[in-house]
Amino acid sequence: MYGVTITELIKKMDFRNLTPEIDADKIVLSHPDVNRPALQLTGFYDHFDNERVQMLGNVELAYLSGLTTERRKAMYDKLLSSKIPCIVFCRGQEPGEDVLALCCHYGVPCLSSAKPTSDVMAEVTRWLKAKLAPCISIHGVLVDVFGEGVLITGESGIGKSEAALELIKRGHRLVSDDVVEIRKVSDETLVGSAPDITKYFIELRGIGIIDVKTLFGVESVKDTQSINMVIRLEEWDKSKEYDRLGMEDQYTEFLGNKVICHDIPIRPGRNLAVIVESAAVNYRQKKMGYNAAKELYNRVQANLARKS
Repeated sequence: MYGVTITELIKKMDFRNLTPEIDADKIVLSHPDVNRPALQLTGFYDHFDNERVQMLGNVELAYLSGLTTERRKAMYDKLLSSKIPCIVFCRGQEPGEDVLALCCHYGVPCLSSAKPTSDVMAEVTRWLKAKLAPCISIHGVLVDVFGEGVLITGESGIGKSEAALELIKRGHRLVSDDVVEIRKVSDETLVGSAPDITKYFIELRGIGIIDVKTLFGVESVKDTQSINMVIRLEEWDKSKEYDRLGMEDQYTEFLGNKVICHDIPIRPGRNLAVIVESAAVNYRQKKMGYNAAKELYNRVQANLARKS
């Protein structure tokens, strides 16, 4: 699991840093969830997860405003001394000087956002889950084809990058070539991206490295894409029986998530870009409830029933 610094969080969420004297680069978040410490501000700390970002909204601040000065300071002191990574005041609220002094004393960054608390919580949680998700790197090419994330895999030199280049020329978007970083953001979703060092580049044997963003424009690339399908390229083997109907979906697995997978045999004359486009459109049709293979099967059964 990767870590995210408070500095990264501040930049991404456009928070105001009310305690710039605290080195936010040294504080690392390792938990993707967020907590509103309502119970903690009443003194109840059983099962308190101090690794989470702590957020205060109108409800918590309204409760605190009804306490005596001594009691309110005591509640803040106990919360801030619990080794929390940071505290965020939402809806444009700002703490008093006494709270900022406690934050500096305990080394807890104090941040502020003008957005509603629920919106900030949802945004931070979504972003942290993506950043802190389990991650693996695999050899392949990831392309956005008609809105579907198609991961093209296969042995080195089999034609993955060439297929991706043809897809780009046909109006689709490159996410990553050669190395794809896959993150499990939920039990249903895998998101792929490119390492920073190879982002927007494609390697073509015999030509070298090309910059897709520069050659084809910003509309030809994409930073991240959910992975919906795997196209596995392999050399044509006459002795192997290939699926010709597609009645049953085949799957491969990444980080415990299953993804539909097609084994595509390669031989001269096969247009890989058209095959990948067709696979993506067929996948969308299936999601919408239409399965061409089952439709053909039903027609054959109906025809046999009429003849009998």
